[in-house]
Amino acid sequence: MTIELKPIEQQVAVVVGASSGIGRETALQFAKRQAKVVVSARSEAGLQSLVEEISRLGGSAIAVPADVSVFEQVQKVADKTVEHYGRLDTWVHTAATSVFAPFEQVTPEEFKRVVDVNLMGQVYGAMAALPHLRQTGRGALIHITSVEACRSLPLQSAYAASKHAIEGFLDSLRVELQHEGVPISVTNVMPATINTPFYNKALTKLGVKPTGVPPYYQPDIVAEAILHVAEHPTRDIIVGDVGRLLDLLQKVSPHLVDAMLKLVAVEGQRTETTKFASDPNNLFEPIAGYDRATGDFSDKTIPSFLDWFDFHPAAKWSAAAGLGGLALLATQVLNSIETPR
Repeated sequence: MTIELKPIEQQVAVVVGASSGIGRETALQFAKRQAKVVVSARSEAGLQSLVEEISRLGGSAIAVPADVSVFEQVQKVADKTVEHYGRLDTWVHTAATSVFAPFEQVTPEEFKRVVDVNLMGQVYGAMAALPHLRQTGRGALIHITSVEACRSLPLQSAYAASKHAIEGFLDSLRVELQHEGVPISVTNVMPATINTPFYNKALTKLGVKPTGVPPYYQPDIVAEAILHVAEHPTRDIIVGDVGRLLDLLQKVSPHLVDAMLKLVAVEGQRTETTKFASDPNNLFEPIAGYDRATGDFSDKTIPSFLDWFDFHPAAKWSAAAGLGGLALLATQVLNSIETPR
């Protein structure tokens, strides 16, 4: 089945989790490309500032506040989109939260809340969007997970569990739609460590402000990937070279990755800034002050190169063919060399 998606400038795109981070940058990039945008999150102030920013760019956007752990609120986002713009073409779901703590220090309520937001929020998003995408006749479901959908990190047990679960959910849903011949693409976007306010807002029981395991990438590379898959049906995509390497190592030797993470990922997720569990966090309620795309770690960011090949598949296959040709030539040359007697 061939799925043809509309050009970005012809799309009505919903971005859930848009008040900050990857979601905010993605909404701005959709607007810059002339898509009509609906933005949603819990933070009404964050959404308002985003809509104002899009308006200054000459774009069209409305805000529909929602807590993704409540299905009726997520459904309202989809319904308001169709009510205002007449249809829904692309649903991007980025909303997520986390608890940074050893598993034995996480309460049942905290673990459940992470699952409710990260997993059930994604499920509710698909449930709300699919009927409207079917009515449109084609479209894209784009779910933002994490490299932790492939490989869990310590101190993030609830977050990692939720991301693994989303991958399983999407694998099942994708095949059901393919079996029915429904022209809706289902994409799992898995970013590596991204420099967003996520680490400022998460609940921490480490005694310090948490950090991702460096190096970081800026959120614009994830937004670029999201806009790409909104036009080009894609099964899944890892964003960030280090994420690709981690996924490869996990496939080759999980025990090796265990050993590596034991050395770097426990202490490596701690900053020197004191922060306590009682300090403001967004696990159960939104917090103010982080209505921006980038976080505090721009000095630790690096460029990512391999993503370019996903955006230019012809070049990727040409490069692969070239490497294969060189390998074949090298083999022939070696075979032609007589072994000294």
